[in-house]
Amino acid sequence: MTTLSKTGATATAVRPTMRDVASRAGVSLKTVSRVLNGEPGVVASTSERVRLAVSELGFTRNDIAAGLRRRGQGTASVGLIIEDVANPFYSSLTSAVEERARARGHVLFAGNSSANPVQERQLVQAFCARRVDGLIIVPAGDDHSYLGAEIARGTNVVFADRLPANIDADAVVTANAEGAATGVTHLVKHGHRRIAFIGDAVSVWTAAERLAGYRKALKDNNIPDDAVLVRVGVRDTDAAERAVRDLLALPAPPTAVFAGNNLLTVGAYRAIRGRQPRVALVGFDDFALADLLDPPVTVVAQDAAALGRASADLLFARLDDPHRNTRIETLPTRLLVRGSGEVRP
Repeated sequence: MTTLSKTGATATAVRPTMRDVASRAGVSLKTVSRVLNGEPGVVASTSERVRLAVSELGFTRNDIAAGLRRRGQGTASVGLIIEDVANPFYSSLTSAVEERARARGHVLFAGNSSANPVQERQLVQAFCARRVDGLIIVPAGDDHSYLGAEIARGTNVVFADRLPANIDADAVVTANAEGAATGVTHLVKHGHRRIAFIGDAVSVWTAAERLAGYRKALKDNNIPDDAVLVRVGVRDTDAAERAVRDLLALPAPPTAVFAGNNLLTVGAYRAIRGRQPRVALVGFDDFALADLLDPPVTVVAQDAAALGRASADLLFARLDDPHRNTRIETLPTRLLVRGSGEVRP
């Protein structure tokens, strides 16, 4: 595991209270409470002043932990935002985070962003309103500067699986580019020169890194980078199957496919199953029964549980020492070679 250090400890700011909102709007605490709770009896102009004050101060509701915060205690809770709990990769990551949180006496709240930046932000706001002690986020969006105010107020944040954008924060990622390059090089060593790539949208950091690794392996082996063999923006198993079938229908089809994640590998396998001459397949991420297929599927494996544990450990290290420098930790991958399915017939 490699560790990168960056400077940038953040000063802790005071979180705005209802009293601050009342002072900014020039109204009573009771009026602020009525507006926030949607109670009648407040004229429209006054309600608008309160809402403007809330927006200007960045005030968020403290629905659960007001008493704890007044006593200067934490809430003993952690928020986790992942992309899709149905994906075995994220299920494993979640279990590992929960295990670490439980060992520290913390409760874990988890939510799915469904790869939607708006939904990610809504989950962040919901968890912060409940005053979680920290957040672990698998980022969906491409701008996380909105978290700056929460971090300044003392919310500890760690990003997992993907790097954040426009903010200095702790993160744990996998060596995606290096892993992809290893998988593609494995195909080259088995005689393949027309190697297709299918991956998620390049706006997704991991997908972009894996595509970069694919291209580096081609360049290092003096193989032309043929754009016709690249399919990006492939989001699920069915789309992956369609993409690979389209590739195989080309006048000069690929003899091998590199799939950018476990779901896409399954779709690719469906498309090439039983095809003659045999099409080789290597995927990024392992998946259930990959070793029992005929032929079994070679994969570039990353350890989702290790990623979850490292993310949780980094978060609790931040809780223990809020002023330390931020860190980016990179976890290695492993090439799991299975059978002779990659050998060019």
